[in-house]
Amino acid sequence: MKRIILVGKPNSGKSLLFNQLTGLRQKVANFPGVTVELKSGKFEQYQLIDFPGAYSMSTLTRDEEIAVEKINQALLDQQTALIICNLDATRLQSSLMFGMQMQAMAQRYGKPMVFALNMIDEVARFGHQIDVAALSKDLGAPVYAISAKTLEGIAEFKTAVLQDAEQAATEINAEDTAALPALDFSEQVKQSRLLAAKYGIQSTVVLKHQNAIDSFMLSNLSGGIAFLLVMFLLFQSIFTFATPLMDAVETVIGSIASFVTDLTGPGMLADFLNDAIFGGLGSFLVFVPQIMVLTLIIGMLEDSGYLARAALICHKPLSYFGLSGRSFIPFLSAHACAIPAIMAARTIESPRKRLITMLTIPLMSCSARLPVYALLVAVLIPDTRYLGGLVNLQGVAFFGLYFFGIVTALLVSLVLSRSSLNDDAKSDMPFILELPTYRLPHWKPLIHRVTNSAKQFVYRAGPVIFMVSLGIWVLGYFPTGAGGLQDSYLGMMGHWIEPLFAPLGLDWRYGVAILMSFLAREVFVGALGTLFGMDGADENIAGLAANIQADGLTFGAGMGILLFYVVALQCVATVATLKAETGSTKLVTGLVIGYGALAYLLAMLCAQLL
Repeated sequence: MKRIILVGKPNSGKSLLFNQLTGLRQKVANFPGVTVELKSGKFEQYQLIDFPGAYSMSTLTRDEEIAVEKINQALLDQQTALIICNLDATRLQSSLMFGMQMQAMAQRYGKPMVFALNMIDEVARFGHQIDVAALSKDLGAPVYAISAKTLEGIAEFKTAVLQDAEQAATEINAEDTAALPALDFSEQVKQSRLLAAKYGIQSTVVLKHQNAIDSFMLSNLSGGIAFLLVMFLLFQSIFTFATPLMDAVETVIGSIASFVTDLTGPGMLADFLNDAIFGGLGSFLVFVPQIMVLTLIIGMLEDSGYLARAALICHKPLSYFGLSGRSFIPFLSAHACAIPAIMAARTIESPRKRLITMLTIPLMSCSARLPVYALLVAVLIPDTRYLGGLVNLQGVAFFGLYFFGIVTALLVSLVLSRSSLNDDAKSDMPFILELPTYRLPHWKPLIHRVTNSAKQFVYRAGPVIFMVSLGIWVLGYFPTGAGGLQDSYLGMMGHWIEPLFAPLGLDWRYGVAILMSFLAREVFVGALGTLFGMDGADENIAGLAANIQADGLTFGAGMGILLFYVVALQCVATVATLKAETGSTKLVTGLVIGYGALAYLLAMLCAQLL
């Protein structure tokens, strides 16, 4: 299949254009470095590939190096039929600098290229017009004015690109370019400045509104306060906004469970459905709305342009701990999932800071830990509300758990930065970050992102939790049948490992759930749901928090479990990703053992002291 490749500088609307052309709901974020890996989708009869963003073909940072490396490979590929270079119409000079360098490379390799002049709606908002026909003539290539956000010009652009690709398909030059000398891009840099001055909007017009907001958002005092408030509201919203949805899901699951139980009547099938399905999977599904709320709030921060400001605010304090301002973006992304966050750390300039960031990302509380936190916080912390219900004491506890993970990550970073870790890579690259203009989020891809996060979470964790729940139910049901959990195979195994968890104030049921959750943290909730259901709590199916409260979990033991899950590295997929990114089995093994030992010690101290 012939390919069309999409290139451009970061934060220029390139990923959103890719979505509009392919219909795929890829992540779109308003900060540099979001597109770290190649994304592909079908555009009519072509494969469209979205390449990592870069500011220049002369690389300075690691993300640019990755982008240019991939672009050079695509230029050598005979399947590449056309290049689309996305330009930010509001920041024409920086876009054209890369675009004209890319044009020179395309001409060298005999590849046709067109320009997509994106964000044309933003230019109109500032009262400016760009002479597209004249710009096209000066560039010597087709230029199409579009807005990937409002869809202005998109239909015409699709038709024109397909025509250009068809014409180009017979014009691909197979000339051997291996021995050609490196290009000197000084002329392209000069021309980009001249063309931007001729056609582009004045930077003072764009920056006037942006600077007025930034004078508040980036102030040492007001900016710091605003940052803390945003972070507090982020985690507070997980409980405040998600609670009605969680209650609705719990009611639906309970109703379905009662209906199915009435149909099946007593027996092994009813026990399996109640304990393994509704007790295990049902207890897990109750917490999916919190995943959606977390994704929604982070998405709004990304799309609005605030995340880049937050990274700038955090650069100075993070540098004290041996990190970069760019570390903030992977750290915040890790609250959704550690795996893409570890990959996003590739954009960090310094190899040393990049490695430290990757090794401490697992301490950020990902969405897989959300069900565990939500369950135990509901058990241990009363549902007390303040300020007319805007502030929830359980939400404050949530903030405390996330804050504890962040503080632990910073302390570990401080220790690693003072060590000989990656000592050969101490030289730092400069901290470079473009501040995008403030924009309203594009709601359609944002909503798709929220729904997809819930789907992916369920699809990823659901089969694992089902298998674990099934295994626990079989081991717990036989050989004694219903009501004989203590004397079942699972009971025998649980009592064998119970001494390991006794110092934590936990019985064998919690020990089994914790060990099972090494497959995936969220399995803890499903495993406990099955165990408590089999232990006579099936009258409150999916109401696992009430079952645990009735069982008498102590505050110290419960807090110990929470701190254990904040620190312990229990995700197999995260361990595999770290191994792939660092290339060191020894380093990652030490990390798993170290975090596990620290988590166990904290849980034991909580149980003994509280």
